[in-house]
Amino acid sequence: MTASFPALRLRRGRAAPWIRAMLAEHRLHPSDFILPLFICEGQGCEEPIGMLPGVSRWTVDRIGARAKAAWELGIPCVALFPNTPGSLRTEGAEEALNPDNLICRAVKAVKDACPEIGVLTDVALDPYTAHGHDGLVDASGYVLNDETSDMLTRQALVQAEAGADIVAPSDMMDGRVAAIRAALEGAGKRNVAIMAYAAKYASAFYGPFRDAVGSGGRLKGDKRTYQMDPANASEALREVALDIAEGADMVMVKPGLPYLDIVAAVRREFGVPTFAYQVSGEYAMIEHMAAAGGGERDALILETLLAFKRAGTTGILTYHAIDAARLIHG
Repeated sequence: MTASFPALRLRRGRAAPWIRAMLAEHRLHPSDFILPLFICEGQGCEEPIGMLPGVSRWTVDRIGARAKAAWELGIPCVALFPNTPGSLRTEGAEEALNPDNLICRAVKAVKDACPEIGVLTDVALDPYTAHGHDGLVDASGYVLNDETSDMLTRQALVQAEAGADIVAPSDMMDGRVAAIRAALEGAGKRNVAIMAYAAKYASAFYGPFRDAVGSGGRLKGDKRTYQMDPANASEALREVALDIAEGADMVMVKPGLPYLDIVAAVRREFGVPTFAYQVSGEYAMIEHMAAAGGGERDALILETLLAFKRAGTTGILTYHAIDAARLIHG
């Protein structure tokens, strides 16, 4: 051996599984995950979602069992998303304020089946509008900020009354976090947390999700007047700062893997609980790649989720939560 070889060989720390485990800087745990669940009308039904292999919509009578299965694997929270029937979708999104709507019934069903698990609800109007936008629109199709914020505030109160533990405004309207926080305090719902979709980008990765909630084919135009431009990073920090100042308990970056630079910057800058959503397009890419023989599915799942942790996430919303938890448990 030449005397010039360096004394430190980093490969010594990779030589065996035990030492790799001992020196690992980041680890995944089921408590890192939030499981998104889709809800549909009906009884005793599971509706597979073609664009999301392995993911289904569940009727209210079956959603509790899905949540309980997640809890038993150590997953602490589920996120609920409704596929509202077309007959209830209107220009004014009135169904969002119905205390007996699909999402409210699902919240109650989850809490009845598994009182211990956390329930996160999506505060946005796109599951309820005829036009597929996250807010109310004017005659020209422009999404109205303040009028939408008022609707979102009322929607959040309805969800909180149903038993939601976290309300998550995903609409990107200016000022809506402050309005929701004030309304929750005024209604005595002080312990209902707000997870703000603080940096939500106008992404091409949302297509399968829109199919899952039935809003994709309805969308008129795009969402670039309210969701963020993928070119912008500094703007994300301004958005996060505003939501924290307005009372957000937690913030989210969406999508996930293509925006891990934003996740890391948010965590460094603010040090607040920071979540990321591994969105439907990301999930679908992994599933289709594995199905085509392009990679080993389990390894792809764990490697991508570990990348979220390495970037600084507190937790990850992922359709792979159940699979990942089982892999972690071994």
